[in-house]
Amino acid sequence: MKLEELRGKLIYQALLVGAAALLTSALLSFFSQATEADIKAAEEADLKASLAQVLPGAYENDLLKDTVTLPGKEGEVLVYRGRRKGKVEAVVYQVSGNGYAGSIVCVMGVSREGKILGVRVIKHKETPGLGDKIEPAKGDWIHSFEGRWLGDPVTEKWAVKKDGGVFDQFAGATITPRGVVNAVKGGLAFFEGNKAQLLDEGVQP
Repeated sequence: MKLEELRGKLIYQALLVGAAALLTSALLSFFSQATEADIKAAEEADLKASLAQVLPGAYENDLLKDTVTLPGKEGEVLVYRGRRKGKVEAVVYQVSGNGYAGSIVCVMGVSREGKILGVRVIKHKETPGLGDKIEPAKGDWIHSFEGRWLGDPVTEKWAVKKDGGVFDQFAGATITPRGVVNAVKGGLAFFEGNKAQLLDEGVQP
């Protein structure tokens, strides 16, 4: 084979590989853009479903767009706000506590009066059959917070019964409910300490 013919074939093959790479890149970009909107919509739907579990009732605003970020003990806290007639009637945010196997992350809804509307555990690594009783599918324990506030029970009684509080613990798994109780109690303290900002009721000039 002559040198000129060999060079021609090599150039052709290089161009062919380059064209294939460009086509593949273009296709990946196209499908990524095409599915991005669907993925985002699915994520928003999941988030709304999670918020609805701890924020019963209907609100006139889009909770995902009505937010405020405030400093908390473990970093910034993103808060979703539900309004009726322009007035913030409830807020939702994440709290966390220490469980037996790691951090327990919860989402809690609080009314403008400071009462708990609902609490759900959204992430944990607790032992199946013991610590997982914090999940509503495994028991009613998580519902014991509903309607309570920092005055019900009094502050020193916001603990599991083993620690002198009013909340039940699980047989063989006291650390798990203790972590959740502490997280929820901290969440209520966060509400009380940031009520004006949470309820969008800043000092008027």
